[in-house]
Amino acid sequence: MKYLVIGLVCMTLAAQQQKSAPAQADEPNIIRLDVTNVNLLFTVSDKKGRFVSDLTREDFEILENKKPQVISQFTAETNLPLRLAILMDTSSSIRDRFRFIQTAASDFVNTTVRQGQDKATIVSFDSSAQLVADMTDDTAQLGVRIREMRPGGGTAMYDAIYYACRDKLMQEQPREKFRRAVIILSDGEDNQSKWTREQALEMAHRADAVIYTISTNISHTDTSGDKILKRFAEETGGIAFFPFKAEDLGQSFENIANELRHQYNVFYRPEPLRADGLYHQVDIKVKEHKDAVVRARHGYYAPLFK
Repeated sequence: MKYLVIGLVCMTLAAQQQKSAPAQADEPNIIRLDVTNVNLLFTVSDKKGRFVSDLTREDFEILENKKPQVISQFTAETNLPLRLAILMDTSSSIRDRFRFIQTAASDFVNTTVRQGQDKATIVSFDSSAQLVADMTDDTAQLGVRIREMRPGGGTAMYDAIYYACRDKLMQEQPREKFRRAVIILSDGEDNQSKWTREQALEMAHRADAVIYTISTNISHTDTSGDKILKRFAEETGGIAFFPFKAEDLGQSFENIANELRHQYNVFYRPEPLRADGLYHQVDIKVKEHKDAVVRARHGYYAPLFK
């Protein structure tokens, strides 16, 4: 059985979006985009987790709102530049694990971000979301900023997701040239955000960002926070990791890095093309492998024309 991992769903722009102001809860959350193609980035692996790199266009079928779509382009994308938003929980609830979180995040940056190609931003969140390091390929600077962070306060995870997606990932243009991912290190609890869980998830979709979550919960019990982390990952085509102990965080980061480097890329023009601002469901099927497991983000938001 082959295991299909669907990653980012990106939209090709005809005009570059202007820079947004910092996120405020009373602003409209409709993002107006001129789009002619939908871009799907995905990874394929077999049942043992090994990446499969010999598939062709004919192996896949795309359905939008249950209607078959015609794939216009198909390529293997192993070196597409990354745009990463690393969101780190600095609330009081993770104080005893914070040293391991810092070390794992710093190692991930050093081994994943390629100077001149990739960029990452660091956002912390406790009682509010705060920009720790802006988009950069300077791994030394990113490492310093991570090590300077200190835990304390409440938890505003949804605000951090919303801010990172709208104000950082969406500003990296042209959108189709980058692979966008949000990596969240948290116990998944939120008690301070102005934006809701659904608004944060919608903004991740609009930014074409896949969300990977790494739980800092080491109680070995399934908490409400863990369920929230699972949902963010599932809805955007990412993976939720649950390390058994804080020392295992590094392996979760390594798994994320490996997946980001092993993805295919397809384009299709939606038929019919609707500029209605609504969410459109997308399904990916493997034609000749009926027992394949497909993990995909569930769709994208169309542009809104008036």
